[in-house]
Amino acid sequence: MSTVTTHILDTATGKPASGVAISLEQNNPEGWFPLSQGETDSDGRLKTLTPEPLTPGHYRLTAEIGDYFAAAGRDALYLSAQIDFVIAEAGSHFHLPFLISPWSW
Repeated sequence: MSTVTTHILDTATGKPASGVAISLEQNNPEGWFPLSQGETDSDGRLKTLTPEPLTPGHYRLTAEIGDYFAAAGRDALYLSAQIDFVIAEAGSHFHLPFLISPWSW
């Protein structure tokens, strides 16, 4: 079984991106299945994304960065940032960070 954590840094300000909604989904034969969701803390981290360890499989992590920039009154090109990944073997910890700015990620 494996676990996942994430961290979001706003590279335009050099500060952690707090309050960003994040969701974790797993792909199965019927499509994408939601597993968990949460929000980054004041340090831009989400440590409780996988309360249950993950089995090998195909996953995606989506951060709603458009809402984050809109809340700060900043225009942005992207509404979300997504990491599509595969866990091949159980037993590892994966830290999947996002580096974001209003015009890139």
